[in-house]
Amino acid sequence: MNLLLLEDSDFIAADRVRLSGRRLKHLLEVHRAAVGDSLRVGHLNGLMGSGQLLRLDAEQAELSVLLNQPPPAKLPLTLLLALPRPKMLRRVLQTVSAMGVHKLILLNSYRVEKSFWQTPFLEPVAIREQLILGLEQARDTVLPEVIIEKRFKPFVEDLLPGIAAGTLGLTGHPGDYPACPRAVEQPVTLAIGPEGGWIAYEVEKLQEAGLQPVQLGERILRVETAVPVLLARLF
Repeated sequence: MNLLLLEDSDFIAADRVRLSGRRLKHLLEVHRAAVGDSLRVGHLNGLMGSGQLLRLDAEQAELSVLLNQPPPAKLPLTLLLALPRPKMLRRVLQTVSAMGVHKLILLNSYRVEKSFWQTPFLEPVAIREQLILGLEQARDTVLPEVIIEKRFKPFVEDLLPGIAAGTLGLTGHPGDYPACPRAVEQPVTLAIGPEGGWIAYEVEKLQEAGLQPVQLGERILRVETAVPVLLARLF
């Protein structure tokens, strides 16, 4: 935890917070914090700053806080991601949050197993938990917007053209396609497929919506690897 994230419910005054639970345990066991220590803090979806530890025991921690710094800018990116397998989903959510993705759309695909949509990791509370872990890692405060789309064709035909309009639309897909561009300076809409990639029909529909296929070379990467590799290359 590189940033202690504070929620509205933590504030007992405008400049004072009280913590318990997971964050208290982290302060005690990982930070090995002591009264008087200064910590990096941030208000969820708000400013960052510093906090001084006023009280610490097994039940709760109390800090005075000064919030006067903006969070880092988000990437100008809408990421379309075919729903990964549940265990991988948690890691990908943390990565997406840590890397500053502005909007994430979890999308169905022919190769996404139907059982994946039943996972409890898609519950809003579970998604939020993983996104917060990513924010804490990267020292950010602003949660990405996460949208779930279970029907590929209606989404790609009816909604995606409007989302991709005015952006550089790309589909990551292995094959005889142009190389993924580097260090772009414009908003991007990027689609990344499931394990095994998009099927040809899906690539065609994404292309019709304005997302041109690009590749990273001959190697086939896992989704959890492809996401940070593509984002690092683009931005």
